[in-house]
Amino acid sequence: MSAADAIIELYDRRARDWDADRGRDLFERPWLDRFAALLPAGGSVLDIGCGSGDPIARHFLESGYDLTGVDSGANMIAICRDKFPAADWVVSDMRELNLGKAFDGIIAWHSLFHLTPDDQMKIFPIFRNHAKPGTALMFTSGIVHGGHVGEWRGEPLYHGSLDAAAYRALLDENGFDLVHHVAGDPQCGHANIWLCRAR
Repeated sequence: MSAADAIIELYDRRARDWDADRGRDLFERPWLDRFAALLPAGGSVLDIGCGSGDPIARHFLESGYDLTGVDSGANMIAICRDKFPAADWVVSDMRELNLGKAFDGIIAWHSLFHLTPDDQMKIFPIFRNHAKPGTALMFTSGIVHGGHVGEWRGEPLYHGSLDAAAYRALLDENGFDLVHHVAGDPQCGHANIWLCRAR
């Protein structure tokens, strides 16, 4: 099994390790605030690749948003349900996501980039299917087209990316306008961040 194919099993098997390792300092907050500025008060947020729910899902729940969290790992979602039983948690591979409803905001923070470039291309129609006019979309990505295998706790960890031109084309083809983009934001862990809005 390739490192890309093993991502779901890895995170599910080591869900509690991931929860222990995930920082809680919310250095992402400036971008979460930009995203929230595009949402109605108390609006609905779809968190795709929510992991164990901390700190991103927690932030939106504590800020009064109606959050639905999706992760491919049943063990990740079990942690979320334990922590935040009032929220809506769904076990699903993002590549097959079809919730039959639209949201005010969609976030895929440090999740999309665990897919291969080909699979990432298939996600943008899924974003669109869960959006309505004005829906905010924020996601992180790599910068250079291709795949890379790193390491986490001694295990191979896959990251993939398209290039910036491909992301821009996919956003436009699927009805999203780019609001703000920073490649390698030094104030946010050098993340490559895209903030968009559905037409």
